[in-house]
Amino acid sequence: MQAFNVRPAPTEHPVAPIRRLAQLFAALSPEDLVRLPEVYAEHAEFSDPFNHVHGVAAIEILFRHMFERLENPRFEVLHALGDQHEAMLTWDFRFRFRSAWLQPAGSPDQCIHGATFVAFAADGRVQIHRDYWDAADQFYAKVPGLGWLMRALKRAAAADIPAALGSGAHRHGADDSAKRAQTR
Repeated sequence: MQAFNVRPAPTEHPVAPIRRLAQLFAALSPEDLVRLPEVYAEHAEFSDPFNHVHGVAAIEILFRHMFERLENPRFEVLHALGDQHEAMLTWDFRFRFRSAWLQPAGSPDQCIHGATFVAFAADGRVQIHRDYWDAADQFYAKVPGLGWLMRALKRAAAADIPAALGSGAHRHGADDSAKRAQTR
C-alpha cells in the first residue's frame, strides 16, 4: 500500500482511482454531480451515519440534498492511503446550517472530522463507499436542546481516566476536538 498526504495537492496521488476521488471531493460543487458516474460504479453502495443507498443515482440525490440543506459545504481531503483495489481517506467536512436555529449568526462553521473506506471496481470506479464519523459527538451534541443530553450520556459512559491515573492524566473530549478544529 502507498501512503500519500493529499493536503497540498489532492490531484497528485500516484494511484488514479484515489486521485480521481480526492479531486472530486476537494472541489465538489452542485455542478460536479454530473461527474459522479465517472467516479462511482453504476451500482455503487454508499453509507454514512445517516444513509445507506445503492446506485449512482441515489448517491447523486444524497449530494444534491447536502447542497440544498447546507450552506457552503466543502471537503478537505487530508490523507489518502491505498492501492488500485481499496483506499482510506481522512477528511474535514466544513459547512454551515441554513437554519438559524441550528447555526446562529456569527457562529463558526461546523466541522466534521471523518474517514472514508472505498473499494474500487475492476474499472477503477468506486464500488463501496463507507463514511465513518462520530454523529453523536460531531452532530447531535451540537443541536440545541439535544446537546446537553448527548454530553450527559457521554459523561455517564466514559471511564474515569484522570482519577485512575492521578492528576497528570488528561481526557480528550468534545471541547478538545473544538480546540483542535480552531487551530487548523
